[in-house]
Amino acid sequence: MKTTKLNNGVEMPMQGFGVFQIPPTETEEVVRNAIRTGYRLLDTAFSYNNEDAVGRAVKGAITAGEVKREDLFITTKAYIQQMGYEKTIAAFYESLNKLGLDYLDLYLIHMPFGDYYGSWRALEKLYKEGKIRAIGVCNFDSARLMDLCYNCEIKPMLNQIERHPHFQRYEELDVMNELGVQPEGWAPFAEGLRGMFSEPVLEEIAKKYDKTVAQVILRWNIQCGVVIIPKSVHKNRMEENINIWDFDLDAEDIKKIIGLDTGEPSMLDVNKTSEVKRVFDYLKNPVLTSL
Repeated sequence: MKTTKLNNGVEMPMQGFGVFQIPPTETEEVVRNAIRTGYRLLDTAFSYNNEDAVGRAVKGAITAGEVKREDLFITTKAYIQQMGYEKTIAAFYESLNKLGLDYLDLYLIHMPFGDYYGSWRALEKLYKEGKIRAIGVCNFDSARLMDLCYNCEIKPMLNQIERHPHFQRYEELDVMNELGVQPEGWAPFAEGLRGMFSEPVLEEIAKKYDKTVAQVILRWNIQCGVVIIPKSVHKNRMEENINIWDFDLDAEDIKKIIGLDTGEPSMLDVNKTSEVKRVFDYLKNPVLTSL
């Protein structure tokens, strides 16, 4: 597994495992299987309602000698209702306790809404105290990310964004590169929306390398310098998703994939009023929809 070095020198795996939409009753077993499969980056969030199950899986794997804590890179996130300096401090310790950890590897502001400047000051404080190894944001477009970087003491180390062949965001990746912020892609398959897995271009490339469409998508992200966090509850899919380190897409393949870009998000548009309302209301009536 390759790693990438964040702007503070901390190394993180280029590929991890996300747990959004995994029911809390199944999460412990699924995460345990992911660790056994070889995943070392685990991504959860307060709003996923499964931090405690992730924590039990991690504790069980460490106790059984399957992995060492220092070999894991564990991420969680503070949601909109937890924004503001004091609220985020409290949210951090609540998540840390649920996970049963002494420190976090990465803590993120989940949405670019609410008093996220107050929250960022809280993250800076926790980072300086050694409670978090790296801090970052999610779903920040270029303007919001630049504004935060220009007005904070410690720049974000990472920005987690929706990124897949139908929404490629190369200009935003360039901005992140200029700012020294590592991109991480959530929903790399866009949950199969808009015929992602039946795209003829992706099927043709997959056949060329004797790989699956999913593996081609993940490899494409990696070659673009984007950390990926695919999710599956099935062990065979976990194994398939992690088996992407033995081939490279050539320049012609990349060019063909670029042709699939619609320039529009499939999952979340933080500049659309109905979407802003949806994410604000999410914790009032949490359903398994994309965040």
